[in-house]
Amino acid sequence: MKECIILAGGLGTRLQSVVSDVPKCMAEVAGKPFLSYLFDYAKNQQFDHLILSLGYKSEVVLQWLDGKSYPFKISYVVEDSPLGTGGAIKLAFDKVETDKAFIFNGDTFFDVDTTLLAEFHKEKNAMVSLALKPMTNFDRYGSVDLDKGERIIHFNEKQHCANGIINGGVYIINKDLFSTLSLPEKFSFEKDVMEMHINDIPFYGCVQDGYFIDIGIPSDFAKANQDFKNL
Repeated sequence: MKECIILAGGLGTRLQSVVSDVPKCMAEVAGKPFLSYLFDYAKNQQFDHLILSLGYKSEVVLQWLDGKSYPFKISYVVEDSPLGTGGAIKLAFDKVETDKAFIFNGDTFFDVDTTLLAEFHKEKNAMVSLALKPMTNFDRYGSVDLDKGERIIHFNEKQHCANGIINGGVYIINKDLFSTLSLPEKFSFEKDVMEMHINDIPFYGCVQDGYFIDIGIPSDFAKANQDFKNL
């Protein structure tokens, strides 16, 4: 079974000028909620089970889902208060039926070959594998450093970078990660797990150069509206 958690509880603070009153994943892009593109992608990548981690205005997502039919099982969890990315992932893992799951950000579309990423994860015997996106002339994201064996050795702070690779927001995480670490209910997966435990947990990075868009700021939201017209 191929399972995926979609982090769909985000508020979209920086999008308030163009999108208001709905979760960020439900922002309308080229006439459809952004989440619908992630569902289509999951269908094309042959996922069997999607788990939505919901928060802000979860009823908007559930209402949209009502009556829709997809070729995969859909489960969901709802956080009562914001738990951070880590807390949201940990909560959603209660619904995961196998020993690992993919993670997608509900405000990012990264066209990753998930079969390739799964093979990479198995080959490296990784606890966590990240899909990394090559980028040029960027300052909105921190870059990632790999060693020769593709293990992640450093997460760099956000600064202008002429060439680099970034965390594309698509992961595979082993379920037993959460039993090996003592974690609070609310935490950041990026800061409190990946950055904090980079030396003692095997995190690996698989570089893929597929289409990438993060709709978290108005300029990229506008770009997505243009790009997705053809989908």
